[in-house]
Amino acid sequence: MNIRVLLILGAFIFFGNFNGFAQSKKQQQLEEQRQSLLNDIKKINNLLFKTRGEKKTVLTEVEDLSQRIKAQENLIRVTNQQANLLTREINDNQNQITQLRDDLKKLKDDYAAMVRKSYKSKSQQSRVMFLLSSQSFLQAYKRVQYMKQYANHRKKQGETIKVKTEKLQELNRNLISQRKQKDVLIAENKKTKIALAKEKKAQEGLIASLKKEEGTFVKQIRSKQKEADRINGEVKKMIRDAIAAANKKAGKTTTKTTTASKEDFALTPEAAALAKDFKNNKGKLIWPVEKGIVINKHGTRQHPQFPNVTQTFHGVEIATSANAKARAVFNGEVLKIQQIKNANKAVMIGHGDYITIYYNLASLSVKQGDVVTTKQEIGTFFTHPVTGKTNFKFLVYKNDTELNPEDWIYRM
Repeated sequence: MNIRVLLILGAFIFFGNFNGFAQSKKQQQLEEQRQSLLNDIKKINNLLFKTRGEKKTVLTEVEDLSQRIKAQENLIRVTNQQANLLTREINDNQNQITQLRDDLKKLKDDYAAMVRKSYKSKSQQSRVMFLLSSQSFLQAYKRVQYMKQYANHRKKQGETIKVKTEKLQELNRNLISQRKQKDVLIAENKKTKIALAKEKKAQEGLIASLKKEEGTFVKQIRSKQKEADRINGEVKKMIRDAIAAANKKAGKTTTKTTTASKEDFALTPEAAALAKDFKNNKGKLIWPVEKGIVINKHGTRQHPQFPNVTQTFHGVEIATSANAKARAVFNGEVLKIQQIKNANKAVMIGHGDYITIYYNLASLSVKQGDVVTTKQEIGTFFTHPVTGKTNFKFLVYKNDTELNPEDWIYRM
Protein backbone atom coordinates (compact mmCIF):
# COMPACT_ATOMS: atom_id res chain seq x y z
CA MET A 1 0.00 0.00 0.00
CA ASN A 2 1.56 3.33 -1.08
CA ILE A 3 2.14 6.40 1.12
CA ARG A 4 -0.50 8.49 -0.70
CA VAL A 5 -3.29 6.03 0.15
CA LEU A 6 -2.16 5.93 3.81
CA LEU A 7 -2.18 9.74 4.04
CA ILE A 8 -5.66 9.97 2.51
CA LEU A 9 -6.92 7.29 4.87
CA GLY A 10 -5.39 9.05 7.90
CA ALA A 11 -6.94 12.38 6.92
CA PHE A 12 -10.32 10.73 6.40
CA ILE A 13 -10.27 9.13 9.84
CA PHE A 14 -9.09 12.35 11.56
CA PHE A 15 -11.70 14.62 10.01
CA GLY A 16 -14.37 11.94 10.33
CA ASN A 17 -13.64 11.66 14.06
CA PHE A 18 -13.53 15.48 14.44
CA ASN A 19 -16.88 15.89 12.70
CA GLY A 20 -18.32 13.07 14.80
CA PHE A 21 -17.09 14.77 17.99
CA ALA A 22 -18.69 18.10 16.99
CA GLN A 23 -22.01 16.39 16.21
CA SER A 24 -21.92 14.36 19.44
CA LYS A 25 -21.38 17.58 21.42
CA LYS A 26 -24.35 19.19 19.67
CA GLN A 27 -26.41 16.05 20.32
CA GLN A 28 -25.50 16.25 24.01
CA GLN A 29 -26.58 19.92 24.14
CA LEU A 30 -29.91 19.07 22.48
CA GLU A 31 -30.49 16.18 24.89
CA GLU A 32 -29.88 18.56 27.82
CA GLN A 33 -32.44 20.96 26.33
CA ARG A 34 -34.92 18.11 25.83
CA GLN A 35 -34.52 16.90 29.42
CA SER A 36 -34.93 20.49 30.66
CA LEU A 37 -38.17 20.85 28.67
CA LEU A 38 -39.46 17.50 29.96
CA ASN A 39 -38.73 18.77 33.47
CA ASP A 40 -40.57 22.03 32.70
CA ILE A 41 -43.62 20.09 31.49
CA LYS A 42 -43.52 17.98 34.64
CA LYS A 43 -43.40 21.15 36.77
CA ILE A 44 -46.23 22.72 34.76
CA ASN A 45 -48.37 19.61 35.30
CA ASN A 46 -47.57 19.54 39.03
CA LEU A 47 -47.93 23.26 39.68
CA LEU A 48 -50.75 24.25 37.30
CA PHE A 49 -52.78 21.07 36.76
CA LYS A 50 -52.12 19.00 39.88
CA THR A 51 -55.37 19.43 41.81
CA ARG A 52 -58.62 18.50 40.15
CA GLY A 53 -61.61 20.59 41.05
CA GLU A 54 -59.61 23.81 41.42
CA LYS A 55 -61.84 26.80 40.81
CA LYS A 56 -60.25 28.38 37.76
CA THR A 57 -61.66 31.12 35.59
CA VAL A 58 -61.80 30.44 31.85
CA LEU A 59 -59.05 33.03 31.42
CA THR A 60 -56.81 31.22 33.90
CA GLU A 61 -57.47 27.88 32.19
CA VAL A 62 -56.43 29.37 28.85
CA GLU A 63 -53.28 30.84 30.38
CA ASP A 64 -52.36 27.53 32.03
CA LEU A 65 -52.95 25.60 28.81
CA SER A 66 -50.82 28.14 26.94
CA GLN A 67 -47.93 27.35 29.29
CA ARG A 68 -48.18 23.63 28.58
CA ILE A 69 -48.73 24.07 24.84
CA LYS A 70 -45.68 26.31 24.54
CA ALA A 71 -43.52 23.81 26.44
CA GLN A 72 -44.80 20.93 24.27
CA GLU A 73 -44.13 22.89 21.07
CA ASN A 74 -40.58 23.59 22.24
CA LEU A 75 -40.15 19.90 23.10
CA ILE A 76 -41.28 18.87 19.60
CA ARG A 77 -38.91 21.42 18.04
CA VAL A 78 -35.87 20.22 20.03
CA THR A 79 -36.74 16.54 19.49
CA ASN A 80 -36.99 17.17 15.74
CA GLN A 81 -33.56 18.81 15.83
CA GLN A 82 -32.20 15.75 17.63
CA ALA A 83 -33.76 13.35 15.11
CA ASN A 84 -32.42 15.40 12.18
CA LEU A 85 -28.94 15.48 13.70
CA LEU A 86 -29.09 11.71 14.25
CA THR A 87 -30.03 11.29 10.58
CA ARG A 88 -26.92 13.24 9.58
CA GLU A 89 -24.78 11.21 12.00
CA ILE A 90 -26.22 7.95 10.62
CA ASN A 91 -25.45 9.07 7.05
CA ASP A 92 -21.92 10.10 8.06
CA ASN A 93 -21.35 6.75 9.74
CA GLN A 94 -22.67 4.88 6.72
CA ASN A 95 -20.26 6.82 4.50
CA GLN A 96 -17.39 6.07 6.87
CA ILE A 97 -18.34 2.38 6.94
CA THR A 98 -18.34 2.25 3.12
CA GLN A 99 -14.96 4.01 2.97
CA LEU A 100 -13.48 1.78 5.67
CA ARG A 101 -14.65 -1.35 3.90
CA ASP A 102 -12.93 -0.19 0.70
CA ASP A 103 -9.78 0.64 2.65
CA LEU A 104 -9.84 -2.72 4.41
CA LYS A 105 -10.12 -4.54 1.08
CA LYS A 106 -7.08 -2.65 -0.26
CA LEU A 107 -5.14 -3.32 2.91
CA LYS A 108 -6.00 -7.02 2.88
CA ASP A 109 -5.12 -7.33 -0.82
CA ASP A 110 -1.74 -5.65 -0.21
CA TYR A 111 -1.15 -7.80 2.84
CA ALA A 112 -1.99 -11.00 0.93
CA ALA A 113 0.45 -10.01 -1.82
CA MET A 114 3.16 -9.39 0.79
CA VAL A 115 2.50 -12.78 2.41
CA ARG A 116 2.75 -14.56 -0.95
CA LYS A 117 5.98 -12.76 -1.76
CA SER A 118 7.35 -13.53 1.70
CA TYR A 119 6.38 -17.20 1.39
CA LYS A 120 8.34 -17.54 -1.86
CA SER A 121 11.47 -16.24 -0.16
CA LYS A 122 10.80 -17.64 3.27
CA SER A 123 13.39 -20.38 3.41
CA GLN A 124 16.53 -19.73 5.39
CA GLN A 125 18.58 -20.84 2.40
CA SER A 126 17.11 -18.23 0.08
CA ARG A 127 17.76 -15.50 2.66
CA VAL A 128 21.36 -16.64 3.13
CA MET A 129 21.87 -16.80 -0.63
CA PHE A 130 20.36 -13.33 -0.93
CA LEU A 131 22.96 -12.03 1.53
CA LEU A 132 25.90 -14.08 0.15
CA SER A 133 25.22 -12.88 -3.36
CA SER A 134 26.04 -9.35 -2.23
CA GLN A 135 29.02 -7.91 -4.09
CA SER A 136 30.22 -5.85 -1.11
CA PHE A 137 29.87 -5.58 2.63
CA LEU A 138 27.88 -2.35 2.21
CA GLN A 139 25.43 -4.05 -0.15
CA ALA A 140 25.02 -6.95 2.31
CA TYR A 141 24.34 -4.45 5.13
CA LYS A 142 21.71 -2.67 3.03
CA ARG A 143 20.06 -6.01 2.22
CA VAL A 144 19.87 -6.86 5.93
CA GLN A 145 18.23 -3.48 6.61
CA TYR A 146 15.81 -4.03 3.73
CA MET A 147 14.79 -7.41 5.15
CA LYS A 148 14.18 -5.81 8.57
CA GLN A 149 12.14 -2.96 7.06
CA TYR A 150 10.12 -5.43 5.01
CA ALA A 151 9.34 -7.48 8.12
CA ASN A 152 8.36 -4.30 10.05
CA HIS A 153 6.17 -3.19 7.17
CA ARG A 154 4.36 -6.53 7.20
CA LYS A 155 3.82 -6.22 10.94
CA LYS A 156 2.46 -2.66 10.61
CA GLN A 157 0.13 -3.73 7.81
CA GLY A 158 -1.27 -6.44 10.06
CA GLU A 159 -1.75 -3.96 12.92
CA THR A 160 -3.42 -1.45 10.57
CA ILE A 161 -5.87 -4.10 9.40
CA LYS A 162 -6.68 -4.91 13.04
CA VAL A 163 -7.26 -1.22 13.91
CA LYS A 164 -9.46 -0.59 10.86
CA THR A 165 -11.47 -3.74 11.55
CA GLU A 166 -12.11 -2.58 15.14
CA LYS A 167 -13.06 0.89 13.86
CA LEU A 168 -15.51 -0.67 11.42
CA GLN A 169 -17.06 -2.78 14.18
CA GLU A 170 -17.36 0.31 16.42
CA LEU A 171 -19.07 2.31 13.66
CA ASN A 172 -21.51 -0.55 13.07
CA ARG A 173 -22.36 -0.62 16.80
CA ASN A 174 -22.82 3.17 16.82
CA LEU A 175 -25.06 2.94 13.77
CA ILE A 176 -27.33 0.39 15.46
CA SER A 177 -27.46 2.54 18.63
CA GLN A 178 -28.21 5.73 16.66
CA ARG A 179 -31.04 4.09 14.75
CA LYS A 180 -32.58 2.93 18.04
CA GLN A 181 -32.22 6.46 19.51
CA LYS A 182 -33.89 7.94 16.45
CA ASP A 183 -36.78 5.45 16.66
CA VAL A 184 -37.29 6.36 20.34
CA LEU A 185 -37.27 10.11 19.59
CA ILE A 186 -39.73 9.71 16.72
CA ALA A 187 -42.07 7.64 18.93
CA GLU A 188 -41.87 10.22 21.76
CA ASN A 189 -42.51 13.07 19.33
CA LYS A 190 -45.56 11.25 18.01
CA LYS A 191 -46.99 11.00 21.55
CA THR A 192 -46.23 14.68 22.22
CA LYS A 193 -47.92 15.75 18.98
CA ILE A 194 -51.06 13.76 19.89
CA ALA A 195 -51.13 15.40 23.35
CA LEU A 196 -50.50 18.81 21.78
CA ALA A 197 -53.40 18.38 19.35
CA LYS A 198 -55.73 17.60 22.28
CA GLU A 199 -54.46 20.60 24.25
CA LYS A 200 -54.97 22.94 21.30
CA LYS A 201 -58.47 21.64 20.71
CA ALA A 202 -59.33 22.24 24.37
CA GLN A 203 -57.77 25.70 24.20
CA GLU A 204 -59.71 26.57 21.06
CA GLY A 205 -62.96 25.70 22.85
CA LEU A 206 -62.02 27.88 25.81
CA ILE A 207 -60.96 30.77 23.57
CA ALA A 208 -64.28 30.54 21.73
CA SER A 209 -66.10 30.95 25.06
CA LEU A 210 -63.80 33.88 25.89
CA LYS A 211 -64.68 35.62 22.64
CA LYS A 212 -68.39 35.37 23.44
CA GLU A 213 -67.83 37.47 26.55
CA GLU A 214 -64.84 39.46 25.34
CA GLY A 215 -66.01 42.70 26.94
CA THR A 216 -66.26 41.11 30.39
CA PHE A 217 -62.84 39.45 30.19
CA VAL A 218 -61.11 42.53 28.78
CA LYS A 219 -62.52 44.49 31.70
CA GLN A 220 -61.13 41.86 34.12
CA ILE A 221 -57.68 41.97 32.49
CA ARG A 222 -57.53 45.77 32.60
CA SER A 223 -58.70 45.79 36.21
CA LYS A 224 -55.97 43.28 37.05
CA GLN A 225 -53.40 45.44 35.25
CA LYS A 226 -54.57 48.51 37.15
CA GLU A 227 -54.12 46.64 40.44
CA ALA A 228 -50.65 45.44 39.34
CA ASP A 229 -49.66 49.03 38.52
CA ARG A 230 -50.92 50.20 41.93
CA ILE A 231 -48.87 47.51 43.70
CA ASN A 232 -45.85 48.43 41.57
CA GLY A 233 -46.28 52.04 42.68
CA GLU A 234 -46.17 50.88 46.30
CA VAL A 235 -43.06 48.83 45.57
CA LYS A 236 -41.33 51.84 43.96
CA LYS A 237 -42.19 53.98 47.00
CA MET A 238 -40.89 51.22 49.26
CA ILE A 239 -37.60 51.27 47.31
CA ARG A 240 -37.25 55.05 47.53
CA ASP A 241 -37.96 54.96 51.27
CA ALA A 242 -35.41 52.17 51.74
CA ILE A 243 -32.75 54.09 49.79
CA ALA A 244 -33.41 57.23 51.84
CA ALA A 245 -33.21 55.26 55.11
CA ALA A 246 -30.02 53.49 54.02
CA ASN A 247 -28.38 56.75 52.96
CA LYS A 248 -29.33 58.37 56.27
CA LYS A 249 -27.73 55.46 58.09
CA ALA A 250 -24.67 55.54 55.81
CA GLY A 251 -24.29 59.29 56.35
CA LYS A 252 -23.41 58.61 60.00
CA THR A 253 -20.59 56.22 59.14
CA THR A 254 -19.23 57.35 55.78
CA THR A 255 -17.03 60.34 55.06
CA LYS A 256 -18.27 63.67 53.74
CA THR A 257 -16.71 62.88 50.35
CA THR A 258 -19.43 60.27 49.79
CA THR A 259 -21.77 61.61 47.12
CA ALA A 260 -24.99 60.16 45.80
CA SER A 261 -28.18 61.44 44.22
CA LYS A 262 -31.39 61.17 46.18
CA GLU A 263 -32.40 58.11 44.07
CA ASP A 264 -29.15 56.16 44.54
CA PHE A 265 -27.56 54.36 47.45
CA ALA A 266 -24.57 56.00 49.12
CA LEU A 267 -22.33 52.95 49.31
CA THR A 268 -19.82 52.14 52.01
CA PRO A 269 -16.72 50.24 50.79
CA GLU A 270 -18.29 47.02 52.08
CA ALA A 271 -21.58 47.70 50.26
CA ALA A 272 -19.70 48.57 47.06
CA ALA A 273 -17.84 45.25 47.26
CA LEU A 274 -21.14 43.39 47.77
CA ALA A 275 -22.68 45.17 44.76
CA LYS A 276 -19.66 44.16 42.66
CA ASP A 277 -20.04 40.52 43.73
CA PHE A 278 -23.75 40.62 42.90
CA LYS A 279 -23.05 42.08 39.45
CA ASN A 280 -20.31 39.51 38.77
CA ASN A 281 -22.87 36.76 39.42
CA LYS A 282 -25.28 38.03 36.77
CA GLY A 283 -26.90 35.03 35.09
CA LYS A 284 -25.67 32.70 37.84
CA LEU A 285 -27.93 33.59 40.78
CA ILE A 286 -30.08 30.82 42.27
CA TRP A 287 -33.86 30.76 41.91
CA PRO A 288 -35.87 32.50 44.68
CA VAL A 289 -37.70 29.19 45.25
CA GLU A 290 -36.47 25.61 45.04
CA LYS A 291 -39.04 24.51 42.43
CA GLY A 292 -41.00 26.81 40.18
CA ILE A 293 -41.85 27.90 36.65
CA VAL A 294 -42.11 31.38 35.16
CA ILE A 295 -45.72 31.94 34.13
CA ASN A 296 -45.39 35.64 33.24
CA LYS A 297 -42.15 37.03 31.90
CA HIS A 298 -40.88 40.56 32.49
CA GLY A 299 -41.92 43.29 30.07
CA THR A 300 -44.80 44.83 28.12
CA ARG A 301 -46.70 42.91 25.44
CA GLN A 302 -50.12 42.37 23.89
CA HIS A 303 -52.48 39.88 25.48
CA PRO A 304 -52.36 36.63 23.40
CA GLN A 305 -56.17 36.34 23.18
CA PHE A 306 -57.07 40.05 23.13
CA PRO A 307 -54.50 41.93 20.96
CA ASN A 308 -56.10 45.30 21.75
CA VAL A 309 -55.12 44.85 25.42
CA THR A 310 -51.56 45.64 26.51
CA GLN A 311 -50.10 44.08 29.64
CA THR A 312 -47.03 45.16 31.60
CA PHE A 313 -45.36 42.69 33.93
CA HIS A 314 -42.99 44.10 36.54
CA GLY A 315 -40.40 41.49 37.44
CA VAL A 316 -41.46 37.90 36.77
CA GLU A 317 -44.41 35.92 38.08
CA ILE A 318 -43.54 32.40 39.23
CA ALA A 319 -45.81 29.46 40.05
CA THR A 320 -44.64 27.12 42.80
CA SER A 321 -46.10 24.49 45.14
CA ALA A 322 -48.16 25.05 48.30
CA ASN A 323 -46.08 25.95 51.39
CA ALA A 324 -43.04 26.68 49.20
CA LYS A 325 -40.30 28.66 50.92
CA ALA A 326 -38.83 31.88 49.57
CA ARG A 327 -35.03 31.96 49.65
CA ALA A 328 -32.45 34.71 49.23
CA VAL A 329 -30.81 34.59 45.81
CA PHE A 330 -27.62 36.20 47.16
CA ASN A 331 -25.98 37.52 50.31
CA GLY A 332 -27.48 40.78 51.53
CA GLU A 333 -29.42 42.70 54.16
CA VAL A 334 -33.19 42.89 54.70
CA LEU A 335 -33.84 46.57 53.97
CA LYS A 336 -37.60 46.62 54.36
CA ILE A 337 -40.64 44.44 54.98
CA GLN A 338 -43.98 45.80 53.90
CA GLN A 339 -47.59 44.69 53.91
CA ILE A 340 -48.95 45.67 50.51
CA LYS A 341 -52.47 47.13 50.62
CA ASN A 342 -55.13 44.51 49.73
CA ALA A 343 -52.32 42.02 49.17
CA ASN A 344 -49.60 40.13 51.05
CA LYS A 345 -46.15 40.85 52.41
CA ALA A 346 -43.10 41.88 50.38
CA VAL A 347 -39.48 41.53 51.50
CA MET A 348 -36.76 43.75 50.07
CA ILE A 349 -33.13 42.59 50.31
CA GLY A 350 -30.26 44.94 49.51
CA HIS A 351 -27.07 43.78 47.80
CA GLY A 352 -25.10 47.02 47.76
CA ASP A 353 -27.00 49.22 45.31
CA TYR A 354 -28.86 46.20 43.91
CA ILE A 355 -32.22 45.09 45.34
CA THR A 356 -34.20 41.86 45.10
CA ILE A 357 -37.89 41.81 46.08
CA TYR A 358 -39.95 38.76 47.00
CA TYR A 359 -43.68 39.52 46.92
CA ASN A 360 -46.73 37.53 48.05
CA LEU A 361 -45.44 36.04 51.29
CA ALA A 362 -47.91 34.66 53.84
CA SER A 363 -45.37 34.42 56.68
CA LEU A 364 -41.80 35.57 57.29
CA SER A 365 -38.61 34.03 58.65
CA VAL A 366 -36.61 37.28 58.70
CA LYS A 367 -36.99 40.81 60.02
CA GLN A 368 -35.77 44.20 58.88
CA GLY A 369 -32.03 44.64 59.43
CA ASP A 370 -31.22 40.91 59.27
CA VAL A 371 -28.13 39.92 57.30
CA VAL A 372 -29.00 36.97 55.06
CA THR A 373 -26.93 34.51 53.06
CA THR A 374 -27.54 32.81 49.72
CA LYS A 375 -30.32 30.17 49.95
CA GLN A 376 -31.41 31.37 53.41
CA GLU A 377 -35.15 30.99 54.00
CA ILE A 378 -37.05 34.29 53.93
CA GLY A 379 -40.61 33.12 54.44
CA THR A 380 -43.48 31.03 53.06
CA PHE A 381 -45.37 32.02 49.92
CA PHE A 382 -49.12 32.57 50.03
CA THR A 383 -51.44 29.88 48.59
CA HIS A 384 -54.81 31.12 47.36
CA PRO A 385 -57.56 29.32 49.32
CA VAL A 386 -59.96 29.17 46.35
CA THR A 387 -57.76 28.49 43.32
CA GLY A 388 -55.13 26.52 45.26
CA LYS A 389 -52.41 28.37 43.34
CA THR A 390 -49.14 29.56 44.89
CA ASN A 391 -47.86 32.35 42.66
CA PHE A 392 -45.44 35.13 43.56
CA LYS A 393 -43.53 37.98 41.99
CA PHE A 394 -39.77 38.35 42.00
CA LEU A 395 -38.17 41.67 41.09
CA VAL A 396 -34.61 42.97 40.64
CA TYR A 397 -33.61 46.63 40.81
CA LYS A 398 -30.45 48.69 40.66
CA ASN A 399 -31.23 51.65 42.91
CA ASP A 400 -34.76 52.49 41.65
CA THR A 401 -34.25 51.20 38.09
CA GLU A 402 -36.18 48.03 37.30
CA LEU A 403 -34.15 45.17 35.74
CA ASN A 404 -35.18 41.95 34.04
CA PRO A 405 -34.80 39.08 36.56
CA GLU A 406 -34.37 36.58 33.71
CA ASP A 407 -30.98 38.17 32.98
CA TRP A 408 -29.83 37.50 36.54
CA ILE A 409 -31.22 34.10 37.57
CA TYR A 410 -29.60 30.94 36.23
CA ARG A 411 -31.71 29.37 33.48
CA MET A 412 -34.82 31.40 34.26
